[in-house]
Amino acid sequence: MVLNYIWTGFFLVSFIVGAVQFIFFRNMEIFPKIMAATFEYAKTGFEISLGLTGVLTLWMGLMKVGEMGGVVHIFSRAVGPFFNRLFPGLGKDHPVTGLIMMNIAANMLGLDNAATPLGLKAMKEMQDTNTNRDTASDSMIMFLVLNTSGLTLVPVTIMVYRFQLGAADPSDIFVPILLATSVSTLAGLISVALYQRINLLDRVVLAYLGGVIALIGTMMFLLSGMSREEITVVSSVTSNALLFSIIIFFIVLAMIKRVNVYEAFIDGAKDGFHVAVKIIPYLIAILVAVGVFRASGAMDMLVDLIRNVLVSLGINADFTGALPTAFMKPLSGSGARGMMVDAMNTYGADSFPGRVASVIQGSTDTTFYIIAVYFGAVGIKKIRHTVICGLIADIAGILAAIIISYMFFH
Repeated sequence: MVLNYIWTGFFLVSFIVGAVQFIFFRNMEIFPKIMAATFEYAKTGFEISLGLTGVLTLWMGLMKVGEMGGVVHIFSRAVGPFFNRLFPGLGKDHPVTGLIMMNIAANMLGLDNAATPLGLKAMKEMQDTNTNRDTASDSMIMFLVLNTSGLTLVPVTIMVYRFQLGAADPSDIFVPILLATSVSTLAGLISVALYQRINLLDRVVLAYLGGVIALIGTMMFLLSGMSREEITVVSSVTSNALLFSIIIFFIVLAMIKRVNVYEAFIDGAKDGFHVAVKIIPYLIAILVAVGVFRASGAMDMLVDLIRNVLVSLGINADFTGALPTAFMKPLSGSGARGMMVDAMNTYGADSFPGRVASVIQGSTDTTFYIIAVYFGAVGIKKIRHTVICGLIADIAGILAAIIISYMFFH
């Protein structure tokens, strides 16, 4: 429903802005320009979607190999002691705890097809023990915010889009995204813990949180002493080495479990092809709306207004071309994806705004969409502090994405 209003709003605002330019400024070319944008962006959306097929098929195949090799199970066991303390209302041996851990692990690996069914099943089991059937329990809220914070270890689709749009090194945003999404998750987790009075000073909680914070702090400290050229080299080498190590890790685990790696890859690759095809109408729809919005001048007016305010305050405003992605991210995943593609298409995949938009896209997830799907599935109407904590995670992730992008790319 939110995307419906956004999509319709783009066209209506574009028409109003175009009409104002036509009537008051005698801009006779504005409507031909807007109509040309509809054809241009429809073509761009199809070409991008078609180009996604090969790389997305490859990565979906590799993810299937990892899934069958037991990677999800390994992640869920690794964070088990931590999660038991984040969900005190469930109890240590509650069967839903395993589903929650597997859902988060699947999300971390970008396995959306596996993560969503696990998440919905976990939500239904939590609802079975919920005393107030129309009100979100503490465990439900923690689970939702961890989902909306969007912690992702392998941002496959973002790298695929960057590859398709001509990035010299599509994976150079891997480390910045990892840092930004970690900040988002920490912010969301801590905000929920404070609301629910979860003991953050527990030894196990401190060990996990302290480890993540120490890792982020160490990386920031090391990077702060490097030049931009050194950071670029380190980021590129580290990103590609980590990604290739993940591939090898998936294959080795699958071989140890005697999985037929080739057949598992083919099985997952088929899903990748279908996903790429399914993306086409959604990407074209949102890109045409964004293209019309930009051609009318409305996008430039919004970005220029924010840029001028920032410049007047003495703040570097080179990132403002990526702000539409940030504004859209909490509302619509496909809308934010369209804005990211538009930023890379307009400024260049390797431009600063293009890279910032990519890091923002990977820093957090779509808060309102996830709340609607997960709570809607079990009939929750009173969501308590879910939105506040989810937006705290979004804002933290987006701000971190901008700051980290300046460290890496500016």
